[in-house]
Amino acid sequence: MTPRQLLLPVLAIIGLGIAVVAVIQGERGGLLSAPGSDVGQQPSLSQVQTPFQSQVAGTGAVEAGTGNIAVGTPVSGIVAAVAVRWGDRIEAGATLFRLDDRDLQAQLPLAAAHVQEAAAQLARSKYQSQLTDKLREQHVLSEEQFRDRRFQVQIDEAALAAARAEMERIRVEIDRRTVRAPVAGRVLQINVRPGEFAESGVLATPLMVVGDDARLRVRVDVDENDAGRVDPSAPAIAVVRGRPELRTALRFESIEPYVAPKKSLTGDTTERSDSRVLQVIYSFERAELPVYVGQRLDVFIQSPATAPVR
Repeated sequence: MTPRQLLLPVLAIIGLGIAVVAVIQGERGGLLSAPGSDVGQQPSLSQVQTPFQSQVAGTGAVEAGTGNIAVGTPVSGIVAAVAVRWGDRIEAGATLFRLDDRDLQAQLPLAAAHVQEAAAQLARSKYQSQLTDKLREQHVLSEEQFRDRRFQVQIDEAALAAARAEMERIRVEIDRRTVRAPVAGRVLQINVRPGEFAESGVLATPLMVVGDDARLRVRVDVDENDAGRVDPSAPAIAVVRGRPELRTALRFESIEPYVAPKKSLTGDTTERSDSRVLQVIYSFERAELPVYVGQRLDVFIQSPATAPVR
């Protein structure tokens, strides 16, 4: 072969070698931060140093101690006012937001007038009934007329009760337009503003999220293959993702006895989206870790080498 014929294969081999080197270097340094950046490579679960020889690892989402309560509204309507801001401390029963209730407010005067009318009608019936008693003693009225006036008193009493009930119904409907905090805690999220339409029912994005974050919970997703190795009495630690020096011991709270499809994905390329997980709930004091509700933690649970007998 002439030198010119050999040149093309040699160049192809050199190009292939350059490509292989580039791929290897990219895999090693792809997750490293840019020069001058404070954001480094986020360690995986296997890279975090833990004190356990044998363990079950999972990722967990931080929740308020009461759970993240998605606040809804019993009726749909236009939001008239929002009474809280992000991060506000609230007491149980505190007003969160109000819906427009002008249509109901306009019905109150008419309902009050119906109550007055029914009360006046009842007063007249009672007066006529008292006269009936005297006329009956004088044998002026028949027994039928006497009973008719007694029955009219009962009818007017029922009419007055119905008018009062209608007025109370309107007041209750007005009160339902004010959405209040179900528990004492903190306002975690606000997704509604004055002038927007608030829809009742289950929403993909809740109108508000509240909860008591004095003590936080971690809802840990444990792969179904490791579910049998979870021991509620075993120690567990939580590590802040990306900052392995920030960690705390956890206190076991409960296990939801149902292996459910995994909903919260970590973004790992090796993660399966069709897997099922057992959810284990732990808790810790808020002062122990500088984290926010909704933040994800790496959780490690000590486990024996063999699965415990249940």
